[in-house]
Amino acid sequence: MTELMPAGGYISGVAKRALSPRDAIRWIARFEPHDIATVMLLATLVFVALLTYKGYAISNDEGVQHQYGELIIAYYTSGFRDQSLFSFQNLYLYGGMFDIIAVGLSHLVPVDPYDLRHIVCALMGIGGIGAAAATGRLIAGPRAGLIAATSLTLCGAWYGSMFNHTKDIPFAAAMIGATLFLIRIARLLPSPRAGDIAAFGLLAGAACGERVIGLLLAIYVGFAIVLYLPWRDRDGTRLRFAVKSLVSMLPALTLAYVIMILAWPWAALAPLNPIRGLLAFSEFNYSIRTVLVGQIYEMADVPRLYVPIYIAIRVPLLMLFGAALAMISAGLPGRASNSGQHRAITLVSLMVIFPLACQVIWRGPAFTGMRHFLFLIPALAVLAGIGLDKALAALTTRGRMAASGGLAIVTAGFLWDAVTLIRLHPYEYLFYNSLVGGLEGASRRYDLDYWFSSMPEAIGQLEAYLRRTAPGDANWSTEVYSVAVCGERLPFEKAVTLPQLHWDFMPEWKQSQFFIAPTQLNCDRDLDGEIVGAVERLGVTIAYVKDRRALTRPVASATSDRASAEYSLSVCPETSGRIAEFSEHEAD
Repeated sequence: MTELMPAGGYISGVAKRALSPRDAIRWIARFEPHDIATVMLLATLVFVALLTYKGYAISNDEGVQHQYGELIIAYYTSGFRDQSLFSFQNLYLYGGMFDIIAVGLSHLVPVDPYDLRHIVCALMGIGGIGAAAATGRLIAGPRAGLIAATSLTLCGAWYGSMFNHTKDIPFAAAMIGATLFLIRIARLLPSPRAGDIAAFGLLAGAACGERVIGLLLAIYVGFAIVLYLPWRDRDGTRLRFAVKSLVSMLPALTLAYVIMILAWPWAALAPLNPIRGLLAFSEFNYSIRTVLVGQIYEMADVPRLYVPIYIAIRVPLLMLFGAALAMISAGLPGRASNSGQHRAITLVSLMVIFPLACQVIWRGPAFTGMRHFLFLIPALAVLAGIGLDKALAALTTRGRMAASGGLAIVTAGFLWDAVTLIRLHPYEYLFYNSLVGGLEGASRRYDLDYWFSSMPEAIGQLEAYLRRTAPGDANWSTEVYSVAVCGERLPFEKAVTLPQLHWDFMPEWKQSQFFIAPTQLNCDRDLDGEIVGAVERLGVTIAYVKDRRALTRPVASATSDRASAEYSLSVCPETSGRIAEFSEHEAD
Protein backbone atom coordinates (compact mmCIF):
# COMPACT_ATOMS: atom_id res chain seq x y z
CA MET A 1 0.00 0.00 0.00
CA THR A 2 1.33 3.42 -0.90
CA GLU A 3 2.05 5.47 2.19
CA LEU A 4 0.24 8.74 2.83
CA MET A 5 2.56 11.54 1.79
CA PRO A 6 2.21 15.31 2.05
CA ALA A 7 0.47 17.40 -0.58
CA GLY A 8 0.90 16.06 -4.09
CA GLY A 9 3.16 13.18 -3.07
CA TYR A 10 0.30 10.92 -2.19
CA ILE A 11 -1.64 11.85 -5.30
CA SER A 12 1.31 11.12 -7.55
CA GLY A 13 1.82 7.84 -5.76
CA VAL A 14 -1.67 6.61 -6.45
CA ALA A 15 -1.86 8.13 -9.90
CA LYS A 16 0.18 5.21 -11.25
CA ARG A 17 -2.73 2.91 -10.52
CA ALA A 18 -6.49 3.14 -10.08
CA LEU A 19 -7.59 5.16 -7.05
CA SER A 20 -9.20 2.70 -4.64
CA PRO A 21 -12.04 3.75 -2.31
CA ARG A 22 -9.67 3.50 0.65
CA ASP A 23 -7.13 5.72 -1.11
CA ALA A 24 -9.85 8.24 -1.93
CA ILE A 25 -10.98 8.36 1.70
CA ARG A 26 -7.41 8.85 2.89
CA TRP A 27 -6.86 11.63 0.35
CA ILE A 28 -10.09 13.41 1.35
CA ALA A 29 -9.20 13.02 5.03
CA ARG A 30 -6.15 15.22 4.45
CA PHE A 31 -8.35 18.25 3.96
CA GLU A 32 -9.72 20.43 6.70
CA PRO A 33 -13.36 19.59 7.51
CA HIS A 34 -14.25 23.23 6.93
CA ASP A 35 -12.73 23.11 3.46
CA ILE A 36 -14.73 20.00 2.63
CA ALA A 37 -17.89 21.69 3.90
CA THR A 38 -17.17 24.75 1.75
CA VAL A 39 -16.73 22.63 -1.38
CA MET A 40 -19.93 20.73 -0.59
CA LEU A 41 -21.79 24.02 -0.14
CA LEU A 42 -20.63 25.29 -3.53
CA ALA A 43 -21.52 22.00 -5.22
CA THR A 44 -24.97 22.11 -3.62
CA LEU A 45 -25.47 25.67 -4.83
CA VAL A 46 -24.67 24.66 -8.40
CA PHE A 47 -27.18 21.82 -8.19
CA VAL A 48 -29.90 24.06 -6.69
CA ALA A 49 -29.23 26.81 -9.26
CA LEU A 50 -29.64 24.40 -12.17
CA LEU A 51 -32.81 23.09 -10.56
CA THR A 52 -34.47 26.45 -9.88
CA TYR A 53 -33.23 28.99 -12.45
CA LYS A 54 -36.53 28.94 -14.36
CA GLY A 55 -38.29 30.38 -11.33
CA TYR A 56 -36.61 33.77 -11.74
CA ALA A 57 -38.17 36.39 -13.97
CA ILE A 58 -36.43 38.37 -16.69
CA SER A 59 -35.26 41.63 -15.16
CA ASN A 60 -35.92 45.07 -16.61
CA ASP A 61 -32.45 45.46 -18.08
CA GLU A 62 -31.94 42.10 -19.72
CA GLY A 63 -33.64 42.81 -23.02
CA VAL A 64 -31.56 45.86 -23.88
CA GLN A 65 -28.41 44.37 -22.36
CA HIS A 66 -28.70 41.29 -24.55
CA GLN A 67 -29.22 43.50 -27.58
CA TYR A 68 -26.20 45.56 -26.57
CA GLY A 69 -24.10 42.39 -26.46
CA GLU A 70 -25.24 41.56 -29.99
CA LEU A 71 -24.24 45.05 -31.16
CA ILE A 72 -20.77 44.73 -29.63
CA ILE A 73 -20.22 41.43 -31.38
CA ALA A 74 -21.53 42.95 -34.64
CA TYR A 75 -19.06 45.81 -34.19
CA TYR A 76 -16.13 43.41 -34.11
CA THR A 77 -17.36 40.92 -36.71
CA SER A 78 -18.02 43.77 -39.18
CA GLY A 79 -14.44 44.94 -38.89
CA PHE A 80 -15.55 47.99 -36.82
CA ARG A 81 -17.87 49.20 -39.61
CA ASP A 82 -21.13 48.55 -37.78
CA GLN A 83 -21.04 51.28 -35.13
CA SER A 84 -24.70 51.22 -34.14
CA LEU A 85 -23.74 50.31 -30.59
CA PHE A 86 -22.51 53.88 -30.04
CA SER A 87 -26.00 55.25 -30.64
CA PHE A 88 -27.97 52.54 -28.85
CA GLN A 89 -29.56 54.61 -26.08
CA ASN A 90 -26.70 55.29 -23.66
CA LEU A 91 -25.43 51.77 -23.18
CA TYR A 92 -22.12 52.75 -24.75
CA LEU A 93 -21.29 54.18 -21.32
CA TYR A 94 -21.24 50.60 -19.99
CA GLY A 95 -19.05 47.65 -20.61
CA GLY A 96 -20.70 44.56 -22.05
CA MET A 97 -18.53 41.75 -20.68
CA PHE A 98 -21.38 39.56 -19.45
CA ASP A 99 -23.55 40.32 -22.46
CA ILE A 100 -20.79 39.35 -24.89
CA ILE A 101 -20.36 36.04 -23.06
CA ALA A 102 -24.11 35.41 -22.92
CA VAL A 103 -24.69 36.22 -26.59
CA GLY A 104 -21.69 34.15 -27.63
CA LEU A 105 -22.90 31.15 -25.65
CA SER A 106 -26.44 31.54 -26.99
CA HIS A 107 -25.10 30.69 -30.45
CA LEU A 108 -23.54 27.50 -29.09
CA VAL A 109 -25.94 26.24 -26.43
CA PRO A 110 -29.48 25.22 -27.50
CA VAL A 111 -31.17 26.92 -24.55
CA ASP A 112 -33.49 29.93 -24.42
CA PRO A 113 -31.16 32.98 -24.35
CA TYR A 114 -32.70 34.35 -21.15
CA ASP A 115 -32.60 31.00 -19.40
CA LEU A 116 -28.96 30.79 -20.43
CA ARG A 117 -28.30 34.27 -19.06
CA HIS A 118 -29.77 33.24 -15.73
CA ILE A 119 -27.73 30.05 -15.58
CA VAL A 120 -24.47 31.84 -16.40
CA CYS A 121 -25.23 34.67 -13.98
CA ALA A 122 -26.02 32.18 -11.20
CA LEU A 123 -22.76 30.33 -11.81
CA MET A 124 -20.87 33.62 -11.65
CA GLY A 125 -22.66 34.42 -8.40
CA ILE A 126 -21.60 31.06 -7.00
CA GLY A 127 -18.09 31.84 -8.22
CA GLY A 128 -18.31 35.03 -6.17
CA ILE A 129 -19.25 32.96 -3.12
CA GLY A 130 -16.24 30.73 -3.77
CA ALA A 131 -13.98 33.75 -4.10
CA ALA A 132 -15.31 35.15 -0.81
CA ALA A 133 -14.62 31.80 0.85
CA ALA A 134 -11.09 31.70 -0.57
CA THR A 135 -10.43 35.27 0.58
CA GLY A 136 -11.67 34.58 4.10
CA ARG A 137 -9.59 31.40 4.23
CA LEU A 138 -6.50 33.21 2.99
CA ILE A 139 -6.79 35.80 5.75
CA ALA A 140 -8.02 33.80 8.72
CA GLY A 141 -8.19 30.09 7.90
CA PRO A 142 -10.64 27.41 6.70
CA ARG A 143 -13.39 28.10 9.22
CA ALA A 144 -13.44 31.79 8.33
CA GLY A 145 -13.74 30.79 4.67
CA LEU A 146 -16.71 28.53 5.38
CA ILE A 147 -18.47 31.20 7.42
CA ALA A 148 -17.84 33.78 4.68
CA ALA A 149 -19.34 31.46 2.05
CA THR A 150 -22.33 30.66 4.23
CA SER A 151 -22.92 34.33 5.06
CA LEU A 152 -22.93 35.34 1.41
CA THR A 153 -25.13 32.41 0.39
CA LEU A 154 -27.74 33.32 3.00
CA CYS A 155 -27.73 37.02 2.16
CA GLY A 156 -31.00 37.52 0.29
CA ALA A 157 -29.68 40.60 -1.47
CA TRP A 158 -27.02 38.37 -3.05
CA TYR A 159 -28.75 35.04 -3.58
CA GLY A 160 -32.00 36.63 -4.74
CA SER A 161 -30.08 38.73 -7.28
CA MET A 162 -27.84 35.91 -8.41
CA PHE A 163 -30.00 34.74 -11.30
CA ASN A 164 -31.22 37.87 -13.07
CA HIS A 165 -29.12 40.85 -11.95
CA THR A 166 -26.89 40.18 -14.93
CA LYS A 167 -24.75 43.27 -14.52
CA ASP A 168 -24.49 43.68 -10.76
CA ILE A 169 -23.66 40.07 -9.87
CA PRO A 170 -20.98 39.43 -12.53
CA PHE A 171 -19.39 42.75 -11.62
CA ALA A 172 -19.44 41.97 -7.90
CA ALA A 173 -18.05 38.46 -8.48
CA ALA A 174 -15.17 39.89 -10.52
CA MET A 175 -14.47 42.47 -7.82
CA ILE A 176 -14.21 39.93 -5.01
CA GLY A 177 -12.10 37.65 -7.21
CA ALA A 178 -9.74 40.56 -7.89
CA THR A 179 -9.68 41.26 -4.14
CA LEU A 180 -8.50 37.71 -3.44
CA PHE A 181 -5.53 38.05 -5.77
CA LEU A 182 -4.75 41.57 -4.64
CA ILE A 183 -4.29 40.29 -1.09
CA ARG A 184 -2.08 37.47 -2.38
CA ILE A 185 -0.07 40.07 -4.28
CA ALA A 186 0.15 42.46 -1.35
CA ARG A 187 1.68 39.79 0.90
CA LEU A 188 4.58 39.35 -1.49
CA LEU A 189 5.18 42.97 -2.45
CA PRO A 190 7.36 44.28 -3.96
CA SER A 191 7.92 41.00 -5.88
CA PRO A 192 4.56 39.20 -6.29
CA ARG A 193 4.05 36.02 -8.28
CA ALA A 194 3.44 36.37 -12.00
CA GLY A 195 0.39 34.11 -11.79
CA ASP A 196 -1.25 36.34 -9.18
CA ILE A 197 -0.48 39.43 -11.27
CA ALA A 198 -2.11 37.84 -14.33
CA ALA A 199 -5.17 36.68 -12.38
CA PHE A 200 -5.67 40.10 -10.82
CA GLY A 201 -5.36 41.80 -14.20
CA LEU A 202 -7.84 39.39 -15.78
CA LEU A 203 -10.47 39.87 -13.07
CA ALA A 204 -9.92 43.61 -12.80
CA GLY A 205 -10.41 43.87 -16.56
CA ALA A 206 -13.59 41.80 -16.33
CA ALA A 207 -14.91 44.12 -13.61
CA CYS A 208 -14.07 47.29 -15.55
CA GLY A 209 -15.49 45.69 -18.68
CA GLU A 210 -18.80 45.39 -16.86
CA ARG A 211 -19.06 48.66 -14.93
CA VAL A 212 -16.73 51.64 -14.96
CA ILE A 213 -16.74 51.76 -11.17
CA GLY A 214 -14.36 48.81 -11.39
CA LEU A 215 -11.69 51.51 -11.70
CA LEU A 216 -11.82 51.50 -7.90
CA LEU A 217 -9.45 48.53 -8.10
CA ALA A 218 -6.66 50.86 -9.25
CA ILE A 219 -7.20 52.85 -6.06
CA TYR A 220 -7.19 49.65 -4.02
CA VAL A 221 -3.80 48.79 -5.49
CA GLY A 222 -2.58 52.07 -4.03
CA PHE A 223 -4.15 51.20 -0.67
CA ALA A 224 -2.42 47.81 -0.70
CA ILE A 225 1.01 49.31 -1.43
CA VAL A 226 0.63 51.85 1.38
CA LEU A 227 -0.66 49.28 3.88
CA TYR A 228 2.20 46.87 3.20
CA LEU A 229 5.00 49.42 3.30
CA PRO A 230 7.87 48.39 5.61
CA TRP A 231 7.39 49.56 9.19
CA ARG A 232 10.81 51.16 9.29
CA ASP A 233 12.19 53.49 6.67
CA ARG A 234 15.95 53.10 6.32
CA ASP A 235 17.69 55.09 3.60
CA GLY A 236 14.57 55.43 1.48
CA THR A 237 13.42 51.81 1.89
CA ARG A 238 9.76 52.74 1.75
CA LEU A 239 10.12 54.80 -1.42
CA ARG A 240 11.99 52.00 -3.19
CA PHE A 241 9.39 49.50 -1.96
CA ALA A 242 6.53 51.66 -3.26
CA VAL A 243 8.13 52.29 -6.65
CA LYS A 244 9.08 48.65 -7.16
CA SER A 245 5.62 47.52 -6.07
CA LEU A 246 3.93 49.92 -8.47
CA VAL A 247 6.16 48.80 -11.34
CA SER A 248 5.37 45.16 -10.57
CA MET A 249 1.65 45.97 -10.83
CA LEU A 250 1.89 47.68 -14.20
CA PRO A 251 1.46 44.43 -16.19
CA ALA A 252 -1.74 43.68 -14.26
CA LEU A 253 -3.12 47.17 -14.85
CA THR A 254 -2.18 46.98 -18.53
CA LEU A 255 -3.91 43.61 -18.93
CA ALA A 256 -6.98 44.98 -17.14
CA TYR A 257 -7.10 47.96 -19.48
CA VAL A 258 -6.89 45.78 -22.59
CA ILE A 259 -9.70 43.50 -21.39
CA MET A 260 -11.79 46.52 -20.42
CA ILE A 261 -11.64 48.14 -23.84
CA LEU A 262 -12.36 44.83 -25.58
CA ALA A 263 -15.58 44.52 -23.60
CA TRP A 264 -16.30 48.25 -23.72
CA PRO A 265 -15.57 49.58 -27.23
CA TRP A 266 -16.47 53.19 -26.40
CA ALA A 267 -13.67 53.25 -23.83
CA ALA A 268 -11.18 52.57 -26.63
CA LEU A 269 -12.23 55.60 -28.71
CA ALA A 270 -10.44 58.08 -26.44
CA PRO A 271 -8.03 57.63 -23.50
CA LEU A 272 -10.21 59.64 -21.11
CA ASN A 273 -13.51 58.01 -22.04
CA PRO A 274 -13.54 55.73 -18.96
CA ILE A 275 -13.26 58.80 -16.74
CA ARG A 276 -15.96 60.55 -18.76
CA GLY A 277 -18.19 57.53 -18.28
CA LEU A 278 -17.60 57.56 -14.53
CA LEU A 279 -18.45 61.27 -14.32
CA ALA A 280 -21.53 60.78 -16.47
CA PHE A 281 -22.92 58.21 -14.05
CA SER A 282 -22.34 60.49 -11.07
CA GLU A 283 -24.49 63.18 -12.72
CA PHE A 284 -27.43 61.08 -13.94
CA ASN A 285 -30.73 62.72 -12.96
CA TYR A 286 -33.86 61.02 -14.21
CA SER A 287 -37.41 61.14 -12.89
CA ILE A 288 -37.00 57.86 -11.09
CA ARG A 289 -38.47 57.60 -7.65
CA THR A 290 -37.50 55.52 -4.68
CA VAL A 291 -38.73 55.21 -1.13
CA LEU A 292 -36.96 55.36 2.22
CA VAL A 293 -38.81 55.05 5.54
CA GLY A 294 -42.05 55.71 3.68
CA GLN A 295 -40.80 58.95 2.15
CA ILE A 296 -40.71 59.21 -1.66
CA TYR A 297 -37.59 60.74 -3.22
CA GLU A 298 -36.36 61.47 -6.72
CA MET A 299 -33.13 59.57 -7.39
CA ALA A 300 -31.13 62.82 -7.36
CA ASP A 301 -32.53 63.93 -4.02
CA VAL A 302 -32.08 60.86 -1.82
CA PRO A 303 -30.54 61.47 1.62
CA ARG A 304 -26.79 61.09 1.95
CA LEU A 305 -27.23 57.96 4.06
CA TYR A 306 -29.62 56.29 1.60
CA VAL A 307 -27.22 53.51 0.55
CA PRO A 308 -25.72 52.85 4.03
CA ILE A 309 -29.24 52.61 5.48
CA TYR A 310 -30.33 50.10 2.83
CA ILE A 311 -27.23 48.01 3.48
CA ALA A 312 -27.94 48.10 7.23
CA ILE A 313 -31.50 46.84 6.80
CA ARG A 314 -31.09 44.40 3.92
CA VAL A 315 -27.97 42.51 5.02
CA PRO A 316 -28.48 39.81 7.68
CA LEU A 317 -27.63 41.07 11.15
CA LEU A 318 -25.23 38.19 11.75
CA MET A 319 -23.18 39.28 8.74
CA LEU A 320 -23.15 42.90 9.89
CA PHE A 321 -22.15 41.86 13.41
CA GLY A 322 -19.31 39.64 12.18
CA ALA A 323 -18.05 42.32 9.78
CA ALA A 324 -18.04 44.90 12.59
CA LEU A 325 -16.04 42.50 14.80
CA ALA A 326 -13.46 42.03 12.05
CA MET A 327 -13.07 45.77 11.48
CA ILE A 328 -12.63 46.34 15.21
CA SER A 329 -10.09 43.53 15.48
CA ALA A 330 -7.92 45.14 12.80
CA GLY A 331 -7.46 48.18 15.02
CA LEU A 332 -6.61 46.26 18.18
CA PRO A 333 -2.98 45.76 19.23
CA GLY A 334 -1.69 42.26 18.63
CA ARG A 335 1.38 40.13 18.09
CA ALA A 336 3.74 41.06 15.28
CA SER A 337 2.91 37.75 13.65
CA ASN A 338 -0.66 38.99 13.17
CA SER A 339 0.34 42.20 11.41
CA GLY A 340 -0.19 40.67 7.96
CA GLN A 341 -3.70 39.57 8.91
CA HIS A 342 -4.51 43.00 10.32
CA ARG A 343 -3.34 44.65 7.11
CA ALA A 344 -5.47 42.33 4.99
CA ILE A 345 -8.53 43.00 7.15
CA THR A 346 -7.87 46.73 6.87
CA LEU A 347 -7.61 46.48 3.10
CA VAL A 348 -10.91 44.61 2.79
CA SER A 349 -12.51 47.08 5.21
CA LEU A 350 -11.37 49.98 3.05
CA MET A 351 -12.98 48.30 0.05
CA VAL A 352 -16.30 48.57 1.89
CA ILE A 353 -15.86 51.96 3.54
CA PHE A 354 -14.30 53.94 0.68
CA PRO A 355 -17.13 53.57 -1.91
CA LEU A 356 -19.74 54.25 0.75
CA ALA A 357 -17.86 57.32 1.94
CA CYS A 358 -17.69 58.63 -1.62
CA GLN A 359 -21.44 58.08 -2.05
CA VAL A 360 -22.21 59.89 1.21
CA ILE A 361 -19.78 62.79 0.73
CA TRP A 362 -20.69 63.56 -2.87
CA ARG A 363 -24.32 62.46 -2.46
CA GLY A 364 -24.49 60.54 -5.70
CA PRO A 365 -27.87 59.65 -7.23
CA ALA A 366 -29.31 56.37 -6.05
CA PHE A 367 -32.43 54.23 -6.39
CA THR A 368 -33.67 50.64 -6.03
CA GLY A 369 -32.07 50.35 -2.62
CA MET A 370 -28.56 48.94 -2.52
CA ARG A 371 -28.62 47.26 -5.95
CA HIS A 372 -25.79 49.33 -7.40
CA PHE A 373 -23.68 48.60 -4.32
CA LEU A 374 -24.07 44.82 -4.37
CA PHE A 375 -20.34 44.61 -5.03
CA LEU A 376 -19.75 45.49 -1.36
CA ILE A 377 -21.63 42.46 -0.06
CA PRO A 378 -18.96 39.80 -0.79
CA ALA A 379 -16.38 41.93 1.02
CA LEU A 380 -18.77 42.23 3.97
CA ALA A 381 -19.18 38.44 3.92
CA VAL A 382 -15.40 38.02 4.04
CA LEU A 383 -15.20 40.33 7.04
CA ALA A 384 -18.11 38.48 8.66
CA GLY A 385 -16.31 35.19 8.23
CA ILE A 386 -13.18 36.60 9.85
CA GLY A 387 -15.04 38.35 12.67
CA LEU A 388 -17.23 35.40 13.61
CA ASP A 389 -14.26 33.05 13.40
CA LYS A 390 -12.35 35.28 15.82
CA ALA A 391 -15.34 35.42 18.15
CA LEU A 392 -15.66 31.63 18.19
CA ALA A 393 -11.92 31.28 18.81
CA ALA A 394 -12.13 33.73 21.73
CA LEU A 395 -15.05 31.80 23.23
CA THR A 396 -13.07 28.57 22.98
CA THR A 397 -10.55 29.97 25.48
CA ARG A 398 -13.39 30.41 27.98
CA GLY A 399 -14.35 26.78 28.06
CA ARG A 400 -16.44 24.21 26.24
CA MET A 401 -19.79 25.67 27.31
CA ALA A 402 -18.94 29.11 25.98
CA ALA A 403 -17.59 27.67 22.73
CA SER A 404 -20.65 25.46 22.21
CA GLY A 405 -22.98 28.33 23.02
CA GLY A 406 -21.29 30.63 20.53
CA LEU A 407 -21.38 28.00 17.80
CA ALA A 408 -25.07 27.35 18.54
CA ILE A 409 -25.90 31.05 18.22
CA VAL A 410 -24.10 31.38 14.89
CA THR A 411 -25.71 28.19 13.58
CA ALA A 412 -29.17 29.32 14.71
CA GLY A 413 -28.67 32.68 13.00
CA PHE A 414 -27.74 30.98 9.75
CA LEU A 415 -30.67 28.57 9.99
CA TRP A 416 -33.08 31.43 10.59
CA ASP A 417 -31.83 33.24 7.49
CA ALA A 418 -31.96 30.02 5.46
CA VAL A 419 -35.58 29.33 6.43
CA THR A 420 -36.51 32.93 5.60
CA LEU A 421 -34.97 32.66 2.12
CA ILE A 422 -36.74 29.37 1.49
CA ARG A 423 -40.06 30.98 2.41
CA LEU A 424 -39.32 33.94 0.13
CA HIS A 425 -38.30 31.84 -2.88
CA PRO A 426 -37.96 32.90 -5.66
CA TYR A 427 -38.03 36.46 -4.32
CA GLU A 428 -35.11 36.14 -1.94
CA TYR A 429 -34.00 39.63 -2.87
CA LEU A 430 -36.94 40.96 -0.82
CA PHE A 431 -35.14 39.98 2.39
CA TYR A 432 -35.12 42.64 5.10
CA ASN A 433 -33.66 42.11 8.54
CA SER A 434 -35.33 42.68 11.91
CA LEU A 435 -34.11 46.28 12.19
CA VAL A 436 -37.19 47.22 10.15
CA GLY A 437 -39.35 44.27 11.12
CA GLY A 438 -38.51 42.05 8.16
CA LEU A 439 -40.56 42.07 4.97
CA GLU A 440 -43.73 43.10 6.82
CA GLY A 441 -42.07 46.18 8.27
CA ALA A 442 -40.49 47.07 4.92
CA SER A 443 -43.71 46.78 2.91
CA ARG A 444 -44.64 50.13 1.32
CA ARG A 445 -41.90 51.84 3.32
CA TYR A 446 -38.84 50.66 1.38
CA ASP A 447 -38.13 49.42 -2.13
CA LEU A 448 -39.41 45.90 -2.60
CA ASP A 449 -40.13 44.16 -5.92
CA TYR A 450 -38.64 46.98 -8.01
CA TRP A 451 -38.26 44.73 -11.06
CA PHE A 452 -41.65 43.06 -10.64
CA SER A 453 -40.02 39.65 -10.41
CA SER A 454 -43.36 38.34 -9.17
CA MET A 455 -44.92 39.06 -12.59
CA PRO A 456 -44.82 35.43 -13.82
CA GLU A 457 -46.59 34.25 -10.68
CA ALA A 458 -49.17 37.03 -11.01
CA ILE A 459 -49.74 36.08 -14.66
CA GLY A 460 -50.14 32.46 -13.61
CA GLN A 461 -52.84 33.48 -11.16
CA LEU A 462 -54.59 35.57 -13.82
CA GLU A 463 -54.57 32.68 -16.29
CA ALA A 464 -55.86 30.28 -13.64
CA TYR A 465 -58.65 32.74 -12.84
CA LEU A 466 -59.65 33.02 -16.50
CA ARG A 467 -59.69 29.26 -16.97
CA ARG A 468 -61.77 28.90 -13.84
CA THR A 469 -64.32 31.56 -14.79
CA ALA A 470 -64.31 31.22 -18.59
CA PRO A 471 -67.68 30.68 -20.26
CA GLY A 472 -68.35 27.21 -21.53
CA ASP A 473 -69.01 28.21 -25.13
CA ALA A 474 -66.53 27.68 -27.91
CA ASN A 475 -66.04 31.42 -28.46
CA TRP A 476 -63.89 31.75 -25.34
CA SER A 477 -60.78 30.68 -27.23
CA THR A 478 -61.19 33.66 -29.56
CA GLU A 479 -61.63 36.22 -26.79
CA VAL A 480 -58.90 38.83 -26.34
CA TYR A 481 -58.20 40.40 -22.96
CA SER A 482 -56.10 43.51 -22.51
CA VAL A 483 -53.76 43.58 -19.50
CA ALA A 484 -52.21 46.69 -17.99
CA VAL A 485 -48.87 45.74 -16.48
CA CYS A 486 -46.80 47.82 -14.11
CA GLY A 487 -43.65 46.24 -15.47
CA GLU A 488 -41.63 45.31 -18.53
CA ARG A 489 -43.15 43.90 -21.70
CA LEU A 490 -40.48 41.24 -22.33
CA PRO A 491 -41.03 39.23 -19.11
CA PHE A 492 -44.80 39.53 -19.65
CA GLU A 493 -44.63 38.01 -23.10
CA LYS A 494 -42.24 35.31 -21.94
CA ALA A 495 -44.52 34.33 -19.05
CA VAL A 496 -47.94 34.40 -20.76
CA THR A 497 -49.26 31.05 -21.99
CA LEU A 498 -52.84 32.03 -22.86
CA PRO A 499 -53.04 33.62 -26.33
CA GLN A 500 -56.11 35.56 -25.15
CA LEU A 501 -53.96 37.87 -23.01
CA HIS A 502 -52.21 40.77 -24.66
CA TRP A 503 -50.04 43.57 -23.39
CA ASP A 504 -51.66 46.96 -23.03
CA PHE A 505 -49.32 49.89 -23.34
CA MET A 506 -49.56 53.23 -21.59
CA PRO A 507 -52.30 55.16 -23.46
CA GLU A 508 -54.70 52.21 -23.18
CA TRP A 509 -54.28 51.52 -19.47
CA LYS A 510 -57.58 52.98 -18.28
CA GLN A 511 -59.46 50.79 -20.75
CA SER A 512 -57.61 47.60 -19.76
CA GLN A 513 -59.70 44.67 -18.65
CA PHE A 514 -57.10 43.33 -16.22
CA PHE A 515 -54.34 44.90 -14.15
CA ILE A 516 -51.29 43.28 -12.57
CA ALA A 517 -48.87 45.29 -10.47
CA PRO A 518 -46.45 45.02 -7.56
CA THR A 519 -46.99 46.93 -4.36
CA GLN A 520 -43.67 48.68 -5.05
CA LEU A 521 -44.29 52.41 -4.59
CA ASN A 522 -48.02 51.63 -4.45
CA CYS A 523 -48.21 50.91 -8.17
CA ASP A 524 -51.03 48.46 -7.42
CA ARG A 525 -53.25 51.36 -6.37
CA ASP A 526 -53.18 53.14 -9.72
CA LEU A 527 -56.09 51.24 -11.25
CA ASP A 528 -59.20 49.95 -9.50
CA GLY A 529 -60.74 46.57 -10.01
CA GLU A 530 -61.84 43.42 -8.27
CA ILE A 531 -58.84 41.71 -6.65
CA VAL A 532 -58.78 38.17 -8.04
CA GLY A 533 -55.22 37.22 -7.15
CA ALA A 534 -52.34 38.20 -4.93
CA VAL A 535 -48.70 37.13 -4.71
CA GLU A 536 -47.71 36.78 -1.07
CA ARG A 537 -44.62 35.90 0.90
CA LEU A 538 -44.23 35.82 4.69
CA GLY A 539 -47.82 37.04 4.98
CA VAL A 540 -47.08 40.17 2.95
CA THR A 541 -48.69 40.90 -0.43
CA ILE A 542 -46.10 41.91 -3.00
CA ALA A 543 -48.31 41.96 -6.12
CA TYR A 544 -52.00 42.09 -7.03
CA VAL A 545 -54.13 40.85 -9.91
CA LYS A 546 -57.30 42.85 -10.63
CA ASP A 547 -60.29 42.20 -12.86
CA ARG A 548 -61.50 45.51 -14.32
CA ARG A 549 -64.14 44.23 -16.71
CA ALA A 550 -66.95 45.60 -14.59
CA LEU A 551 -65.43 49.08 -14.96
CA THR A 552 -64.39 49.14 -18.61
CA ARG A 553 -65.64 48.12 -21.98
CA PRO A 554 -63.61 45.48 -23.93
CA VAL A 555 -60.69 46.79 -25.93
CA ALA A 556 -60.29 45.76 -29.57
CA SER A 557 -57.74 43.04 -30.10
CA ALA A 558 -55.93 45.27 -32.56
CA THR A 559 -54.66 47.34 -29.66
CA SER A 560 -51.75 45.02 -29.12
CA ASP A 561 -50.58 45.56 -32.68
CA ARG A 562 -50.25 49.27 -32.07
CA ALA A 563 -47.78 48.81 -29.26
CA SER A 564 -44.54 50.45 -30.23
CA ALA A 565 -41.12 49.09 -29.34
CA GLU A 566 -40.29 52.41 -27.74
CA TYR A 567 -42.67 51.58 -24.91
CA SER A 568 -40.21 49.13 -23.39
CA LEU A 569 -41.70 49.69 -19.94
CA SER A 570 -45.37 50.60 -19.71
CA VAL A 571 -46.41 52.55 -16.68
CA CYS A 572 -49.34 54.89 -16.59
CA PRO A 573 -48.63 58.63 -16.23
CA GLU A 574 -49.65 58.59 -12.58
CA THR A 575 -47.09 55.90 -11.78
CA SER A 576 -44.00 57.51 -13.27
CA GLY A 577 -41.19 56.27 -11.11
CA ARG A 578 -43.07 53.46 -9.41
CA ILE A 579 -40.89 50.51 -10.39
CA ALA A 580 -37.72 52.07 -11.75
CA GLU A 581 -39.18 53.13 -15.09
CA PHE A 582 -35.81 53.46 -16.67
CA SER A 583 -33.72 50.35 -16.88
CA GLU A 584 -30.16 50.47 -15.61
CA HIS A 585 -28.97 51.60 -19.03
CA GLU A 586 -30.78 54.86 -18.29
CA ALA A 587 -29.12 55.43 -14.92
CA ASP A 588 -26.59 53.76 -12.67
